[in-house]
Amino acid sequence: MRRLGRPSSRRGFLALTAGVGAAMTVGAAGWARLAGASTGRVLASEGPLPEPFGVPLPVPPVARPVRGEGGADVYEVEQREGRVEILPGRKTTVWGYDGIFPGPTFVARSGRRTVLRVRNGLAVPTVTHLHGGVTPPESDGYPTDLLLPARCSPGGPSQAHDGMGDDGMGDDGMGDEHDGRVSIGYRTYEYPLPQRAATLWYHDHRMDFSAPQVWRGLAGFFLIGDEEEARLPLPGGDRDVPLMLCDRSFEEDGSFRHPAPAPTSAPAPGHGHDAFPDGVLGDVQLVNGAPWPVLEVSATRYRFRFLNASNARRYRLRLEAEGGRPGGRFVQIGSDGGLLGAPQSLAAIDMAPGERCDAVVDFAGFPVGSRITLRNTAAEGGMRDVMRFHVVRRGRRGERDDSRVPARLAASFERLSPSAAMPVRVFDFRRTHTGGGGEGRQMWTINGRPFRTGAVLASPCLGSVERWRFSSDFHHPVHVHLAQFQVVARGGRPPAAADAGWKDTVDVRPYEVVEVLARFAGYRGRYMLHCHNLEHEDMAMMGNFQVV
Repeated sequence: MRRLGRPSSRRGFLALTAGVGAAMTVGAAGWARLAGASTGRVLASEGPLPEPFGVPLPVPPVARPVRGEGGADVYEVEQREGRVEILPGRKTTVWGYDGIFPGPTFVARSGRRTVLRVRNGLAVPTVTHLHGGVTPPESDGYPTDLLLPARCSPGGPSQAHDGMGDDGMGDDGMGDEHDGRVSIGYRTYEYPLPQRAATLWYHDHRMDFSAPQVWRGLAGFFLIGDEEEARLPLPGGDRDVPLMLCDRSFEEDGSFRHPAPAPTSAPAPGHGHDAFPDGVLGDVQLVNGAPWPVLEVSATRYRFRFLNASNARRYRLRLEAEGGRPGGRFVQIGSDGGLLGAPQSLAAIDMAPGERCDAVVDFAGFPVGSRITLRNTAAEGGMRDVMRFHVVRRGRRGERDDSRVPARLAASFERLSPSAAMPVRVFDFRRTHTGGGGEGRQMWTINGRPFRTGAVLASPCLGSVERWRFSSDFHHPVHVHLAQFQVVARGGRPPAAADAGWKDTVDVRPYEVVEVLARFAGYRGRYMLHCHNLEHEDMAMMGNFQVV
């Protein structure tokens, strides 16, 4: 179950070439293509695809705590199979939290502890990671902290255990590289949430198997609120809409199609990705688990919490009205780590896997009956359509749209500044040739090395700010656990519009250096940085850092 820096044969890599020298030959048109296009290879579905804009947008249900305990909200959720209708007329087996896809949305409060007790009712081990959470290391979802299926316990649920020590907490130290916090049946994750209001998400993070397990449905929203955000006159209620964007492929019977073998065949780690080394792209666009859905809206303002939950697909989102006319602009109010200091008006939103963007869209200028399509101009063919908004009323009876976007959002927003005394660290995300002669292999690496559970790439001090430089030969969305950061430079130039605010994931484009100032607040212990192209992650593009 645990990879110890094991090299794997990736014959698919050998047909692909990449290197710093190639940047010298990429012209302006080539650069634009590399920077804007989605990476990966399309895995075509078997059987007919649904017609776009034929189903309503579903909204995931909000989870309810089972009890309050010691000033905490306690939730219970089960990972299990469910049969849902994603493609009209066909049933898909999903692996979902509570058997649904996306999983239930958790709505939490900044500074109030959330306790999540997870039962694994699947046939495979899992790991749950709260993406964007400032979380103690024992609850962060390290990829070898496995939750084994409940059926592994011969005594049933009463004999299952959460793998913690006598104090309920795991070992914070690095330990031996063979070690992981392994639980059977149940695991308790504790989220103290010492952080600002933000749109987070949770998903599977199991070593070597994140890509197929997230593809099958193990993901959902986790929303944090606070008093500062609550005081703002932003759209709320049913006009505050989470939108999980992801692509999938399907077999003819409606089941998910992914290159990894069936889960019962106990595949070797990474097996199945060889033919898709750059990542797997689906040919069906899903929003909240529905194909190309429609949301009926009033001619008022809406807040949309965009999440790119795709394995490898990138988005450049635009709004287009009927007849190809402009469909309005986005007013971005938040990023991965919460509210911006001030809103920014955008014609397009760029999102790599793992990134989030909170934006307000005002439909007041459109007459009733208007249809506005959300498009992905980074995609081709039918995947350029994402979803549609249908303006069906001026407003509900008695409804007044008193929402607005103030010129100042987060009064507490802090801008970090670099200093000469600040530690500088370099992380190069690259396809690396390992070995020699005809036996050499190409692997996804950080600083020339594939992931090893016992290796530490950096040891930042708790409470410190460091300057980290990410470089790349390809599209690599870099995600840093625990730390929040601000982008200060991209390719030697100022940050892009998509880099605004506090981030935990940043798109590093081909032959580009992105510099960030990262703050390591919260907890000591072992955390990770990795590529959030999930096929890359499964093929060893991860690294550890230890907060000391």
